[in-house]
Amino acid sequence: MKTSVLDWLDNTAGKYAGKTVFADENRKITFSEFNNYTKSIGTYLARLVSGNAPVVVMSGRHVLTPATFLGVVRAGCFYAPMDATMPLSRLNSILGVIKSDFMLVDKEHLETAKKLDFSGKIIIIDDIISTIPDENLLNKACSGFTEISPLYVIFTSGSTGVPKGVITSHHSLMCYIDAVCKVLDIKESDVLGNQSPLDYIAAVRDIYLPLKTGASTVIIPKNEFSMPTELFETLNKNRVTALCWSVAGIELPAKLGAFDCVKPEYLKKVCFSGSVMPCKYLKIWQENLPDVLYVNQYGPTEATASCTYYVVDEKVDDDTVLPIGTPYENYSVILLNEDGTETAEGEIGEICVKGPILALGYYGDLQRTSESFIQNPLNKNYRELIYKTGDLGSLRDDGLLMFHGRKDRQIKHMGHRIELGEIEETAKQIDGLGECCALYNKEKEHLYLFYTGDVLSKEIVLHFRKVLPAFMVPRKLVALEELPKLPNGKLDMQSMKAMFK
Repeated sequence: MKTSVLDWLDNTAGKYAGKTVFADENRKITFSEFNNYTKSIGTYLARLVSGNAPVVVMSGRHVLTPATFLGVVRAGCFYAPMDATMPLSRLNSILGVIKSDFMLVDKEHLETAKKLDFSGKIIIIDDIISTIPDENLLNKACSGFTEISPLYVIFTSGSTGVPKGVITSHHSLMCYIDAVCKVLDIKESDVLGNQSPLDYIAAVRDIYLPLKTGASTVIIPKNEFSMPTELFETLNKNRVTALCWSVAGIELPAKLGAFDCVKPEYLKKVCFSGSVMPCKYLKIWQENLPDVLYVNQYGPTEATASCTYYVVDEKVDDDTVLPIGTPYENYSVILLNEDGTETAEGEIGEICVKGPILALGYYGDLQRTSESFIQNPLNKNYRELIYKTGDLGSLRDDGLLMFHGRKDRQIKHMGHRIELGEIEETAKQIDGLGECCALYNKEKEHLYLFYTGDVLSKEIVLHFRKVLPAFMVPRKLVALEELPKLPNGKLDMQSMKAMFK
């Protein structure tokens, strides 16, 4: 049994030494070169830091970033990636949680690092990648690894304003990658196209699937996702066969008519996650690429990226609502009522996840960990942790899981229980409407809809009145150039609530 992701890397580096593992717009590196970089970085770090410590990494969209992550692991430590484009106050909040003594940065982000409230040692990645590896030192540094040793800490937004650092172990990550690899049938011949920021949870697929299988990953320039025609041309130039993208990444090319100009010729597998897929855009993908495998994923960072999947084996229509499917291998999902009892068949309950893929908790926050990772109330006989996602779901008659939005976004208005996600899904059916977010001003008992696009407010109201009961029609419509976002890309609902009048 393999204990750490380094076992995967050592195997593929030996088997596919001269094959490209990562490529960006400027360079490519082979498995052998990548492995050597991890050993050089690991050797340098191991001389400075004791094992099982967090090391901050602030590096851009290039091939040295995943090498740095694994270099930290080679030193017997775990990495905490940060996005240098975030506000300095946010970065300082992360540093305040992780309390690392070391920060690895690329030259591009050195000046940003110097502006931070960081009293530890800043190490420039480019200056240490030529360090002569010390195999004995590296073996000693990793000798204490177990399956539950931390691999990384990825930060998500916190309701209190303090970022939550989700700690994931080697074993949890390896269980997830094993499961995804089987569903997508990833082989050494595959080329993945990376969309997600490398510091974000979704990027683990693009980083670790190659290390397990011998596949390759192309790190696509960020600006190309706003130019879908160039994006598709890049996919073709690099013969990309597999995409693991956010729903927004799949939606935009279809929305902007990219298929009218060029089609991804080599694409065979597409999985998407992060939000509910508007099927009017998935339909465009299916019409243009009918032989591609499409997979809908669902899951939180606390359950190692995605915990359920659904293979879309039917032709969708504009109003199709996709299931989030069945649990991946090594995952189990239960639905609970607020009193901790199991939800009756067909009823809506909170989605709770269990299995070896659960995170180790929130870094430096045992209280919040104990509130979210709890003993399974259905098991009175032995210790069995579950993670309460805060999401609502129900099981269809065929056993497939359906998503019903956030538990904390279910409101009671005019005597009716309303799921704000339902209002948003109704709004997304309107031509000319872009992003949207439904919120509730409890004090004034007003439903709000914040939205982007050139659609007239009158048209929105008319559409709502056609398909929703009167008590669900938003009273306040707020058009914005763009919806405010948190550093992790999710909607900043607090900023929109500040616009309540």
